[in-house]
Formats: sequence, structure tokens, C-alpha cells
Amino acid sequence: QVQLVESGGGLVQAGGSLRLSCAASGRTFYTLGWFRQAPGMEREFVAAINRIGDVPKYADSVKGRFTISRDNAKNTVYLQMSNLKYEDTAVYYCAADANSGSIRYVALRKAEYRFWGQGTQVTVSS
Repeated sequence: QVQLVESGGGLVQAGGSLRLSCAASGRTFYTLGWFRQAPGMEREFVAAINRIGDVPKYADSVKGRFTISRDNAKNTVYLQMSNLKYEDTAVYYCAADANSGSIRYVALRKAEYRFWGQGTQVTVSS
């Protein structure tokens, strides 16, 4: 069965760093991405990366601070978060597109993702 399991969330001070990991198993995945959802807010796009790992995409709010990467040998996608801000506080979800069949395409729309992890809480203290 398909399963995405996030880890690495926690409490960090503003300006600090945190690395999230997502182990994806069960099938071949194309785009792997990260979304986040704060209380009372809609789930929003954070970052995504294509199958072969050479096309990362980021939300404007995290550009220059977050880095997405993947290790296909380990079936894992990472989100390195630096210079964290209070407004980064949210539940972070790993998501996967398994239908595009493209090694170059990057899914950017939430509706394109068919598989989701359980989420991991990231809390940034000010």
C-alpha cells in the first residue's frame, strides 16, 4: 500500500533551522511536495520537486529560506528550513503525484497530488 510518513517537526526558535523528512513507499512517485496548514487557514503550497530532482519550485513566502531535495534510492523527500519565522508555524504535509508519468514535470496545484502524509507540526517561537 502507498504510504507517506513525515518526521522532523518540532519546536524551534525564530531564525533557527529544521529539516523535515518524508519516507514515501508503495509505488513510483513523480512530483513530491510539501504543503502546510495553519489554524483557520487553507492548506497551502510550500515546495515541490520533480522526479529526477533537478526542478525545485517554491512558494514566494519561503524562497531563499527553504530547500527541497529528494533521494530516490531512499524513497525520501526532504525540506530543509532555515531562518524560520513565526508565520511558518503550521502542520506540514508531504504529498505525492503518482500519475504524471513525467520525470521533468512539477505539480504545483493541490488537486494534482493524490497521496498525503499524516502531517508533522512545526512550531516557531518568537
